[in-house]
Amino acid sequence: MTAPLLRLKNVHKSFGPKKILQGLDFDVAPGKSLVIIGGSGTGKSVSLKCSLGLMTLDEGNIYFDGHEMRANKRSEREAMLARTGMLFQGAALFDSLPVWQNVAFRLIHSEGVSRKEAKERAIETLKKVRLGTEVADLYPAELSGGMQKRVGLARAIAAKPDLIFFDEPTTGLDPITADAINDLIVEQVKGLGAASVSITHDMPSARKIGDEIAMLFDGKIIWRGKAEDVDHSGNEYVDQFVHGRADGPIQPAI
Repeated sequence: MTAPLLRLKNVHKSFGPKKILQGLDFDVAPGKSLVIIGGSGTGKSVSLKCSLGLMTLDEGNIYFDGHEMRANKRSEREAMLARTGMLFQGAALFDSLPVWQNVAFRLIHSEGVSRKEAKERAIETLKKVRLGTEVADLYPAELSGGMQKRVGLARAIAAKPDLIFFDEPTTGLDPITADAINDLIVEQVKGLGAASVSITHDMPSARKIGDEIAMLFDGKIIWRGKAEDVDHSGNEYVDQFVHGRADGPIQPAI
């Protein structure tokens, strides 16, 4: 059995009296895609921020490629981030930079690649997400939401990472554009042989991009299984969520 590339063990995180993560455990192996589903406010984004070292854990451990990521060891976190890509919710592009500089940002500022080579690599990466050369010198404000998301994906894969995080990758997109983004995510992640962890409440996206799906509820994973099994999980919480029913053990957040 392949050892996990990323593993979270008994992770706890609270904000004042509000407990968000309460013993979160999950892992993802190299080349595999895990999608974490759950309602708004269940801690999906917090789990990503903890994984990336953007938040300090109250309790628990995070391991990357077999090494524990300790809060007081900045070098360990930097080594992990050097092998990690991220597609942010809303793409989170730099408005003041043209598209190619967005895509090549890490190459220029972290890896010391020359601007000439960085632009060439950015254009090649844009082609992988079905964007032409003419887009490279445009600014994010000149692009549609779907094009911005493709640029965000290009930036996430430009350095050929071993692990990619996807934060609500289809939020704000129409169903056709969302499906096209899902196809690109699957194509590019599989092409790189990367592991990926995605968070979403969009079930068509979860079913398409995940090898496995896990549900986060009350700060911990309450079910995990193959993506094709999510519609007959045997778990009443999962069943209510994936079928979008108001009636059930999960109370609507209103």
